[in-house]
Amino acid sequence: MSRLEDYLETIQPELINTARLFGMEEKLPLFRMEAEEEKDLYRICFRYEDAAAERSVPVPSDPDPRVRELHRKRAARRLCKQACYDLCRKISGIRPPWGSLTGVRPTHLMLEALGEGLTPEAAVARLTEEFDVTPEKAELLARIARVQGELPAPGDGWMDVYIGIPFCTTRCAYCSFSSGEIGSGKLVAPYLGALEREIGAGAEILRESGKRLRALYVGGGTPTALPEEEFRRLLDCLLGAFPDAREYTVEAGRPDTITRDKLRAIRQGGIRRISINPQTMNDRTLQVIGRAHTARQIRDAYALAREEGIPQINMDVIAGLPGEGMAEFSRTMEEAVRLAPESLTVHTLAIKRSSAFGEKQTAFRQGRGEPALLPSGETAAEMVRLGRDTAQGMGMRPYYLYKQKYMAGNLENTGYALPGAECLYNVDIMEETSHILALGAGGISKRIYPEEGHIGRAPNVSNIEAYISRVEEMIRRKRELFLEEKG
Repeated sequence: MSRLEDYLETIQPELINTARLFGMEEKLPLFRMEAEEEKDLYRICFRYEDAAAERSVPVPSDPDPRVRELHRKRAARRLCKQACYDLCRKISGIRPPWGSLTGVRPTHLMLEALGEGLTPEAAVARLTEEFDVTPEKAELLARIARVQGELPAPGDGWMDVYIGIPFCTTRCAYCSFSSGEIGSGKLVAPYLGALEREIGAGAEILRESGKRLRALYVGGGTPTALPEEEFRRLLDCLLGAFPDAREYTVEAGRPDTITRDKLRAIRQGGIRRISINPQTMNDRTLQVIGRAHTARQIRDAYALAREEGIPQINMDVIAGLPGEGMAEFSRTMEEAVRLAPESLTVHTLAIKRSSAFGEKQTAFRQGRGEPALLPSGETAAEMVRLGRDTAQGMGMRPYYLYKQKYMAGNLENTGYALPGAECLYNVDIMEETSHILALGAGGISKRIYPEEGHIGRAPNVSNIEAYISRVEEMIRRKRELFLEEKG
């Protein structure tokens, strides 16, 4: 077996994702692949019946054997995916908006091109020519890279902290995150006890690592689902352990969890940024997706946050929700303009198999029940464009972007913000340019090895009760990752 074939041994899942862009995953087993390695060239060809697609690329070289191996593996796998993409496009006649890119972070390719010294125009041309990305999407990446270049630079000397609160009042039908309904609240006290232990240990890790705190983000779940006393207890703990971050964010996603006392605690703690996330401003859709609140409550929550002097509010909305067309999404955008958040994130619905919507779709495919009535990919694309136009009309610029599997129309999630209101943590987590110390159930800590192009990970268990009982193990994992302690 050649070295090239070694690199491609485990690529099948990536090829399935590529074929899925065209609805051709069932035909993939019938594709024939030829992989050849010459002295300084990789060549890959895919064939299906009378159609064929071939690509080749120079074999990467580097004096460092580890870096050379990494670059060669990456080049071989990228080449294989692109050749498979070419054949699928040739057979189907379909052009996905993101071309052959199936990864969650397409901005990486733009930043990679700019890092090589290409002009933004040349970088756009590379993405359109080599990866078949549409000019509209490639230009969006160039704008994002330009905004990110204006932000305080990340680097090896910095670390972000994520704190996860895995409780919600109800579970959204599209949600696949590590969270659960708060219910009677019996797990809140033991969870916070375990989390406080991990927060204290995390502060020690940050200090011993010699890194500086860049951004702290409290997410979930819904952190404001905690009762007021417990919420203040959490803020006191984390602000005492992690003072002087450049940026603090607390998700307050559900308006039915927001109270004046919680907002006051946030502001008194010096936290300047929160998220209040309606997803839609249509009451009927809110019921369909399992949100236990109304559009009126969203408006009231924004008014209350402004009264309490919260400087920056982010709003999340979702394009492609069940039963919505352009009229419904336009209403949401009109409400966004009236509420005037400092940042707006336009998501595209992604139906994960572990979500309630995903289970419903699986049951329908198996002949049970009815499918979720989703707008077409074309309609979702129109919604995403309206979201972009609305954000830009409010003076916002795109500053981060990511994709997910099973997204309507193979589209994307884009964060927009007024100048100066960009969230550093969002950029760092998406571009993987800063170490992440993740605390709480389901958090994944990441250590960046910039010279090797490698990321080390230390995941926390997702189950809340398992996290409570195994928190000392979670702490050890992080010490091994960031301080290289063994045993």
